Amino acid sequence: MNYLELLLTRKGVSLIELIITITILGILAAGVMPLIRNSAIRTKEIELHRNLRTIRIALDDYRKTFDKMPDGPLKSGSGYPKDLQELVEGHDFGDPKIGTVKFLRRPVLNPMNKDSSTDKKWGWELRCYKDKPSSSTWCGDDVFDVYAPQDAIAIDGSKYNEW
Repeated sequence: MNYLELLLTRKGVSLIELIITITILGILAAGVMPLIRNSAIRTKEIELHRNLRTIRIALDDYRKTFDKMPDGPLKSGSGYPKDLQELVEGHDFGDPKIGTVKFLRRPVLNPMNKDSSTDKKWGWELRCYKDKPSSSTWCGDDVFDVYAPQDAIAIDGSKYNEW
């Protein structure tokens, strides 16, 4: 019996073949794990971008509706809502044909925040119309803009609170 026949007729796996197979699988798994971890973070970052955009569009729509109101006693203030909850509950702009106008169906939460369900700001930091664009404090008069309070670094190298 020659060596080739011996290889073809033997049963089982040698220890060297087993070690090589486990090593190759380990290398492949080590390469895939960072991709899986980054995909979970990237998903949250995409949701954060989408939620910021949704709230900012609702704030802009609120302001546009305010600007279309006729001048009168109901048209006072900066034209922005007092808090984020007003976007969900709605605002009566004084037009009986329109009634109460709602700008969001439900609270839009910050996906990076651990517990934002009980917070009136939904996990966001707020800026009012009087605040400077880079301000980190809220004057409390109205909601002109929202931003994420997290100062962690995103995958693209920017900070979440600068979005």
